[in-house]
Amino acid sequence: MARIKPKQLLIQSKTKKAPTRISYSTIVTWNLIVILVVLSLYATYRHWHHRPMLETEMDLPRAEHVGRSEDSTKTSRPSYAVIDTAKGSITIEIYKDASADVVDRFVSLCKSNHFKGMPFRHVIKNFVIQGGDFDFNGAAQEWILKAKASGENALSPKHEAFMIGTTKNPNNKGFDLFITTAPIPDLNDKLVVFGQVINGQDIVQEIEEVDTDEHYQPKTPIGILNITLKQQALS
Repeated sequence: MARIKPKQLLIQSKTKKAPTRISYSTIVTWNLIVILVVLSLYATYRHWHHRPMLETEMDLPRAEHVGRSEDSTKTSRPSYAVIDTAKGSITIEIYKDASADVVDRFVSLCKSNHFKGMPFRHVIKNFVIQGGDFDFNGAAQEWILKAKASGENALSPKHEAFMIGTTKNPNNKGFDLFITTAPIPDLNDKLVVFGQVINGQDIVQEIEEVDTDEHYQPKTPIGILNITLKQQALS
């Protein structure tokens, strides 16, 4: 076998390819890619991990705002109304715990002057005076019979004299006002009571004494001149 000379070995070693070297820029680029992927995964984890907590924190102020809105609506309603009549003024306290729909409707109608010039259509001595939009003839006789038959029934504050209310009316047609002039034991089935006369009871009694016909309608017209809403009672 022929021996290779040292000179030939040197030439062959020079012709062999050296291993490929990875450049510094490539290493830096891949490191940056790995770091970006890790940071992206970490950010995604933090977002989904904290999302329920953020939603809860966002819902809490929203719920508090709703509660405050309801409270502010309730407290912003006027507390009193002054009914001006030809006989004088009647001040009523509006119950804040009364039916919100009834109170809001009453307030809205007062602001639109709905009651201005409205007559008292029926005056029943020792019972009620009524002004408004409904026919009360049949109901008046029925109530008088029930009131007399009830006799000594226990009365609640809603049945006392000088309470103000309106007819329970599921169709929401019209709006009438009743002011009781005596304790009446069966009002719950007929009226929604939303206030009480606190000043001007004598005016109510004067209206109660007017002459009426057989249908309890005043022979001489008397009515509401205007209703003014107040936040504070007049001294």
